[in-house]
Amino acid sequence: MFSLSELCSVGERQSTSKILKPWPEVFMDHLLVLMLMVCIIACTLLLSRDGLVCVPVHGNSSSSTESGYDPLFTSLPKGRRTNLDYKQYIYVGHMCYHEGLSWGSRLLPYVTLLNTLVLLSSGCFWFHFPLTSARIEHFLSVLDRCCDSPWTTRALSYTVQLDAAQNRFSETEQTVQPKRQATSSSKTRKWSMDSGVDSPLLVGADCASTANQMSSSPPTGFHCSSHSGQSPVERKMPPEASRSAALLDRKDREQTRALFERVRRFRAHCESSDVVFKVYTAQTVFKVLMFIVIMIYTTPLLDSISFSFICRPQSDALTGYSVFQCSRLLSSHLRQLMQAYISLLVLFGVLAIYTLLWISQKYVINHSNKLRGGYATDPDQNCQLRKRTWSLREYSFQSQHETGFVFDVPELHNDLAFLLHMADQYAPLLAQRLSVFLSPVCENHLLKESVERLWGAERLRSLITCDQRGRSVLQLVALPHLPAALFSLNQLHVLKLELIGEAKLTAQITNMTALSEMHLYNCSAAVEPEALQHLQEHLETLHLTFTKPTEIPVWMYSLHNLRELHLTGNLSGEGDTGRGWALSSLRQLHHLRVLVLCGTLQKIPKELSELSESLVRLEIRNEGTRLLVLTGLKRLTGLAEVLLQDCQLERLPSALLALTGLRSLDMQHNSLRTLEELLGLQHLHHLSCLRLAHNHVLSLPPSVAVLRSLEILDLSHNHLENLPPALFTLHRLRRLLLAGNLLEEMPAHVGSLKLLTELDLTGNQLKHLPEELFHSCAELRILNVANNSIGFLPSDVGILSKLSRLDIRGNCLDELPVELGSCFGLRGGGLLVENVMMHTLPRQIRDLLLQPGSVTCPFSESPSRPNSDCFPNFSTAQWSFYSAQESRI
Repeated sequence: MFSLSELCSVGERQSTSKILKPWPEVFMDHLLVLMLMVCIIACTLLLSRDGLVCVPVHGNSSSSTESGYDPLFTSLPKGRRTNLDYKQYIYVGHMCYHEGLSWGSRLLPYVTLLNTLVLLSSGCFWFHFPLTSARIEHFLSVLDRCCDSPWTTRALSYTVQLDAAQNRFSETEQTVQPKRQATSSSKTRKWSMDSGVDSPLLVGADCASTANQMSSSPPTGFHCSSHSGQSPVERKMPPEASRSAALLDRKDREQTRALFERVRRFRAHCESSDVVFKVYTAQTVFKVLMFIVIMIYTTPLLDSISFSFICRPQSDALTGYSVFQCSRLLSSHLRQLMQAYISLLVLFGVLAIYTLLWISQKYVINHSNKLRGGYATDPDQNCQLRKRTWSLREYSFQSQHETGFVFDVPELHNDLAFLLHMADQYAPLLAQRLSVFLSPVCENHLLKESVERLWGAERLRSLITCDQRGRSVLQLVALPHLPAALFSLNQLHVLKLELIGEAKLTAQITNMTALSEMHLYNCSAAVEPEALQHLQEHLETLHLTFTKPTEIPVWMYSLHNLRELHLTGNLSGEGDTGRGWALSSLRQLHHLRVLVLCGTLQKIPKELSELSESLVRLEIRNEGTRLLVLTGLKRLTGLAEVLLQDCQLERLPSALLALTGLRSLDMQHNSLRTLEELLGLQHLHHLSCLRLAHNHVLSLPPSVAVLRSLEILDLSHNHLENLPPALFTLHRLRRLLLAGNLLEEMPAHVGSLKLLTELDLTGNQLKHLPEELFHSCAELRILNVANNSIGFLPSDVGILSKLSRLDIRGNCLDELPVELGSCFGLRGGGLLVENVMMHTLPRQIRDLLLQPGSVTCPFSESPSRPNSDCFPNFSTAQWSFYSAQESRI
């Protein structure tokens, strides 16, 4: 027994599954019902009223024929007595029914009933086949959700309003077109001054002003168009549409996002195979074959249904007669029913063959693509006809492209395309509902609406931080869109965008008047013309991180006021190690001062020579890739600072000799082993900073004495065992960094460095410090001697009155000299030593050193540079950048 709920669910499933049945299938279902009724009536007649009336034939029974009418008997017996009992007649009737009638005449209604049931069951086989039923039910549920979603309602309402807007735009175009023609034909016409028209160009501008008035307000509602060649109506949403489009609440928004994900997953699942199409095709082929087979054996059997026939039941001993003539009561009715059945079957077969041809037929469709430049002046050029063929396993939203303004919906394949073709036979609007959730632009618009709700101005302000320079910084990571509230932060200085797929800088960025620096990490931002003009005037620093050069935005090359450019990514072209990729376009950046390249360059591109007049600082961080060719440096004669890190360089490049204005050279983290090329740098009279840390230098040659202008020398983390006396002839040296080497003794010549302010000897093998260091280096402010083998600290350390930082941790000291109390700069934490060693000092001096005071941080120097001729005269902002670089160690 079936419960009522089960029967209701079966009825609902059948009512929803009819969506996937085309009109031939529906017609065939009705024909099968009629055929079934005919078969049931025929079978009912056979069971209830069928019978034979047989009478004996008088004459020689042995001379009669075996079957059919006997030619000897040309007339029926009339009025003869047979002396047969009633039961004998019944017996003869039964015998003749089973032996005299052919099997086709007796079983034809039952066979047709069986055939009808087989055809009836095969018609719904693809709905119940295990591999197809799940997909079909899932498709129907997705389609039902798409039709009931409030997002679909918004999309369709926007389409209606967009249609009305285009109609108004078309009417305006038709009104303005005669004016254009009149303008082009009457070039010599004298214009009346009283009419207020001074130039024929104003007539052409009239059309443009009309179009601008119609598209002046930006879209705030639903929009599903990504086609670049749209008309103004297509690109802008009508004002009434924006006013009527109500925002979804949180619950509906989450359900819509879940529906987008469900449609995406279902599409990926259905497009992977075409099992539904194959099962439906096999079902249709089976119907055609069944039709042919039934017609082959059913049509001849109609002749076996006759009203009268001769029967020889072999009952001579019982009845005395061997030949009987029998008449069938329902023969005419059965023949008529079977003829009606065959007529219905023929019609069914025609529909089945038509369905099979419809499945295998290739469609040729002519459709038009609008030109990308908008509407052309020539009506014949507005559309380009294009032919395309596809089967039921390929679906194109052509109608939506032409009428629904949905240009970004992808073409579908395999089972999903086939199911949509079937649904189109029921209602073409169903595909339009589903296309809303197949459109990437629609999904992006939903995400944008979610971002607008979640990322308001208050939340963005709470995420703003300050950097070391006191500037306000905001970083946004992994958002689908930029929130509109971002452009209201008019006091923001630095904007960092990371992994934002659809970042678009709109014209509202003009409100951000304080924005001067932007970071784009794997984020190719699109920029509107008004926003680009604002960036050209205000943006000074740009950081770009990408995976390949093609991801660099083109608008970057038009930032004429850009001062600093940082590019991080794969800078070399694929398969072309020396290609200059996009650097040739940097020639437009006339004010570029700092260029930082972080990637895998194998040579310095020659295109950088276009920046030789403006470029002041060049940084190349090559991430361990060897920089093979450096001849491109020779063309950059205006460089003042060069940084070559992680370039696997084994010697100082000779191309540096051409940089006569070089002031700072940083070659840290390379593979330098010898510095014999220092002699070639004697012509660099302005070189004041040399950084060679983290290399493999074994010894410092005496030729270092030629660097007379050197003020900063960094040789940290090398393999130096001793220092040449020529080093201490550099009387302008202010910072000497020798940490992480193998020095066992500090020469007494260090006292020659009268201007020395910082000495770093951390991580060496020193056992004592020379007295000349304390007597002669009166300007010393920072002294780092941690992690050595120093046994005592001389009492002369008290002479260094300007000492503000002293690091003596990790040594072999027994006690500290009391003269440390004379170093007033060490108060408040400037002395770095173990707590046990602090107890060797008198309590009064210990409290004096530990008391809080104003301690100058050794890593944040004054933004103003020392008064020296060896330093360039840069602005305050530029020198702050350089100071931050110099104080890393």
